Amino acid sequence: MPKRNILITGGAGFIGSHVVRLFVTKYPDYHIVNLDKLTYAGHLANIRDIENAPNYTFVKADICDLDTIRDVMRKYDIDGVIHLAAESHVDRSITDPFTFARTNVLGTLTLLQAAKELWGNNLGDKRFYHISTDEVYGTLQFDDTLFTEETRYDPHSPYSAAKASSDHFVRAYHDTYGLPTVVTNCSNNYGPYQFPEKLIPLFIKNIRQQKPLPVYGKGENVRDWLYVEDHARAIDLIFHEGRVGDTYNIGGFNEWTNIDLIRVIVKTVDRMLGHTEGTSDHLITYVEDRAGHDLRYAIDASKLQCELGWEPSLQFEEGIEKTVQWYLDNQPWIDEVTHSK
Repeated sequence: MPKRNILITGGAGFIGSHVVRLFVTKYPDYHIVNLDKLTYAGHLANIRDIENAPNYTFVKADICDLDTIRDVMRKYDIDGVIHLAAESHVDRSITDPFTFARTNVLGTLTLLQAAKELWGNNLGDKRFYHISTDEVYGTLQFDDTLFTEETRYDPHSPYSAAKASSDHFVRAYHDTYGLPTVVTNCSNNYGPYQFPEKLIPLFIKNIRQQKPLPVYGKGENVRDWLYVEDHARAIDLIFHEGRVGDTYNIGGFNEWTNIDLIRVIVKTVDRMLGHTEGTSDHLITYVEDRAGHDLRYAIDASKLQCELGWEPSLQFEEGIEKTVQWYLDNQPWIDEVTHSK
C-alpha cells in the first residue's frame, strides 16, 4: 500500500474509534489523524490502546471550525477523509435540533469546503468518505421491503433530517466541483465502546443494576443490527475500492423487534451474571412512544456484497454474546466515560 495521510473525524467516538484502531493497526505506512471535539460521547479512553502508535496523531478540534480544519489538512497533507463525526442520538435531536444541524450539516460542509480548497484539481488519489445512516430513508412497513441505495429520502426526526442534508451536500460537492466522494448509509451499530445512553449498553447496565428497561410503545419497532467491527471492515473496503460518486448501504441482515432484542439481552446478561435466564424480565417497562418513531428499518446490502465481496462476520446472537461480555468486563471504562464530562 502506498503511504497515505487520512483524516478520520469523530475517531474518539463509538464507530470512529473502531475505524481508527483498524486503520492504525492494519496500515502501518499510513498516517492516521484522528480529529475529535471530545463531546460527551467522545473519549480518548476508547482508543487508549493505540494512542502511542507511531503512525497516529490526535487533534482536538471542532469540525465546524473552518480555519482549524484547513490548517490540519495542510499540516498533515491529508489525501483522504473518513467523516464519522456527528451528533447521533435521536432523543437528543428532538430536544436540541440546532446542535444537530450545526454539527451534522455545517460541520460536514466545512470539511467538504476545506477538502475542495486543499485538493484543487489534484484529485487523482483523493477520497472524501461520508458515513451516514439508514434513518434518512424514513420508515418501512412490516413486510419484505428493504432500503436500497435508490430509496427516496424521507427523514422523520431532526437527527435524520440533519444527516439527510449532509448527504445531499456531499453529493452536491461531487456533482458541482468534482470532489471524489463516496457515501454509505448503515443500519444500527452495536458492540464495544458504545456510549451507555444507547439501547444495548444502557440495558446491559440497567440489568446489572436492576433498574427499569424503558421500552417505547409496545416494543414492536424493527431495527437491523450491525456489529461495529463488521462496519469498520466495510468502511475500510469501501474507502479503498468503492466507486467515486457512489453510495453503498451497509446492513447486518439482522432484523429484530425492539422487544425481542431486549429479551435476548435480558437472557444473555442474566446468564452471564449467573442468574436464571429471564430473571430480569420484570424490569421491562413500557413507556410513551417517542415522537416520530419510525416503524421499521431494514438495509439491503446486496450491492456491497456483490460488488466488493463484503458480508457481516457475526450473526446477532454471536455479537450480543461478545458485546455483553465486553461491557460486563469493562466497568472501569463505563465509569470513566459516564463521569468524565
